[in-house]
Amino acid sequence: MLNTLSCAFFGHRDFCMNNKYEQIMEKILYQLLKDNEYVEFLVGRNGEFDQFAASCVRRAKKNFGDDNSALVLVLPYETAEFSKNKEYFEKYYDEIEIFDAAYYKSAMHERNCSMVDRADLIICYVENNSGGAYKAIQYAEKRGKKIINLAVNNK
Repeated sequence: MLNTLSCAFFGHRDFCMNNKYEQIMEKILYQLLKDNEYVEFLVGRNGEFDQFAASCVRRAKKNFGDDNSALVLVLPYETAEFSKNKEYFEKYYDEIEIFDAAYYKSAMHERNCSMVDRADLIICYVENNSGGAYKAIQYAEKRGKKIINLAVNNK
């Protein structure tokens, strides 16, 4: 049986990326790729942290080798940005999933809960006690998921 791991990323829309967070993320990602036969990285595209996470995963896959992992974009619904730039998205991400929520207003929350349910590990940057990323981490804690919060003790 294949030793697989699913890792989801959540973070605040506003995220000030710096070299320190890149180095921390790089170490975590290399260890995940080294310790597992296959890693599925689940990421949204709803803010600066999501784009930071996707960029770090792409760099790690390039440097470590990308034959044992997939960078999966999980959208809450088909956005205008996606529709207009579908070819770009298909080149940037290994897989694209469009979550089909019953109601537009709840789509983001339902997508986040689905990502948490699939994930063995959550990597996040959550320092505020509000917003979608915070709610996703609360849900992950209730589900007993392993969580690495880059905002904690890394400032």
